[in-house]
Amino acid sequence: MNTFRLSPAVAEEFPGTLIAVVTATGLRGHEDWPATTAAQEDLERQLADGTWQPADESDPRVEAWHTAYRSFGTNPRRVRPSVDALGRRLAKKGSLPRINPAVDSYNAVSVRHGLPAGAFDLGRVTGDVEIRHADGTESFTPLGEPDTVENPKPGEIIYTDTTDVLTRHWNHRDAHRTRVTEDSTHVAFVLETLHGTRDGHLVEAAAAELRELLAGHCALSTVHLLSPAHPRITV
Repeated sequence: MNTFRLSPAVAEEFPGTLIAVVTATGLRGHEDWPATTAAQEDLERQLADGTWQPADESDPRVEAWHTAYRSFGTNPRRVRPSVDALGRRLAKKGSLPRINPAVDSYNAVSVRHGLPAGAFDLGRVTGDVEIRHADGTESFTPLGEPDTVENPKPGEIIYTDTTDVLTRHWNHRDAHRTRVTEDSTHVAFVLETLHGTRDGHLVEAAAAELRELLAGHCALSTVHLLSPAHPRITV
């Protein structure tokens, strides 16, 4: 069991925070996920047809994250929120990256709803997960760079477990240690907004869509909502 906690300081600074934590157990990442492939291709087709485009920094959903990044000292045009970076890549290349079925699923849901998303292999998470301000002593090994160690800047918002940082700049980049692969069987996916009152329906819809993509490829999935009113959940 792992507890996800929203620190009191983050809850106070960002009172509209709402995070859906979707957990999946018995995940089967080595089989084909046709619904995920269809979801990716549908977005790419709509983009090509000009009937849809991903949210950019002028969209209120993304602009809120730019404002938040600036508040803790990160330049969001150099270090972009995940949904912004993914949407820009999709708009430029016309296609979403193909990583593995679980990652492809949350990427498709993320850009469709304009919400940052990520995931952690709970089999590699140590202890509880906390969303808090960094003190600058923590270590972070970026995804895809197992020999690199960084230190978040003091005040930067991070996800961290009892070993080290899981995500820098709130949702910019995940850690290598807890990355989701085809072998991951117990995974926590996160979908985030800073305006729960305005965008709570999007978070709930995104969580439901992600569960649909997971259906048939895991033994069980559940949704928990983390917010200042409910700052602790156990998964």
